[in-house]
Amino acid sequence: MNNNITMTLNVDELIFMALREDISSEDVTTNAVMPQAQKGEAQLICKQDGILAGLFVFQRVLELLDQDIEVKFQFADGDQVKKGDLIGIITGDIRAILSGERTALNYLQRMSGIATYTNSIAALLAGSKVKLLDTRKTTPNNRIFEKYAVKTGGGFNHRYNLSDGVLLKDNHIGAAGGVREAVQMAKEYAPFVRKIEIECETVEMVKEAVEAGADIIMLDNMGVEEMKEAIALIDGRAEIECSGNVTRENIEHYISLGVDYISSGALTHSAPIMDISLKNLHTL
Repeated sequence: MNNNITMTLNVDELIFMALREDISSEDVTTNAVMPQAQKGEAQLICKQDGILAGLFVFQRVLELLDQDIEVKFQFADGDQVKKGDLIGIITGDIRAILSGERTALNYLQRMSGIATYTNSIAALLAGSKVKLLDTRKTTPNNRIFEKYAVKTGGGFNHRYNLSDGVLLKDNHIGAAGGVREAVQMAKEYAPFVRKIEIECETVEMVKEAVEAGADIIMLDNMGVEEMKEAIALIDGRAEIECSGNVTRENIEHYISLGVDYISSGALTHSAPIMDISLKNLHTL
C-alpha cells in the first residue's frame, strides 16, 4: 500500500475528502492567528504503549496542504512504541500543520489502535496454524486504511470488497433456495479460479455444503461442541473458518479446534484509538 501508485490512485482522493470535510471553506482559527506563512516545528508524541500504523497517511495529509513540509519519523509502521516516545518531528508552514493536525491524527490514532488491538489477539494465536482475519465491518471510505492496519498488527485480510471473492451468507442462501443451490449457482457463475465460501449456522448446513463442494466453510455463531461435530464432518474436505462474536476474551476457545481461520469484525469495529498527540509547536 505504501507506494506512489497506490497513494495516487486510492489514498490521496480519500484524504482530500477528509480534509474537505474538516475545511469546507477556510480554517478560521488558524487564519486568525497566523495570517501569513511562517515556518515552524512540532513534535509527534506517543501517549500510550502500542503498535504504530498509518505514519505515511499522517505525513500525506500534511503534504497535501504543504508540499514542502518535512516529516522525520523515529519509528516505522509495525514498530512497538511506549508512552512518551517521540515518534517524529514535523517542520513546515505552521498554517498547514495547524489545519491538518486533526485529520492527520484521526488517521494515525485510528489505524494504530486497530494495529495494536489486532496484535494483542494475533499474539494469542502464536504457535498455531490459525490465521486471524478481518471482515468488511469497516468504516465507510476508510477500508483501505483499516485493513492495512490489520495487516500491520499481524492479522490477515479477508476479501477486500464484494468484487474480491464469493462468500455466500444466510440471505444469499435464502435467495438461492438453499445451501446446495447457492453453492451450485456460485460455481456456475464465478470464474473457476474463485474459491466458494459459504456461511453455515448448523451441522446440517455444513453437511450440505460439503456435499455441494464448497471450498471454504464458515462456522458462524456455533457453540464449541457443535463446531467440533462440524469439523469432524468436514474431515479435511474444505478449509474451515469460524466466526461470530470472536474477541480477545473468548478466542482461546477456538484455537485448539483445528480450524484454518478465525475472523473477527471486532478488529476494525471495536478497536479503541491509540492516544497520540502533536505537541510543542513553535516558530522557527
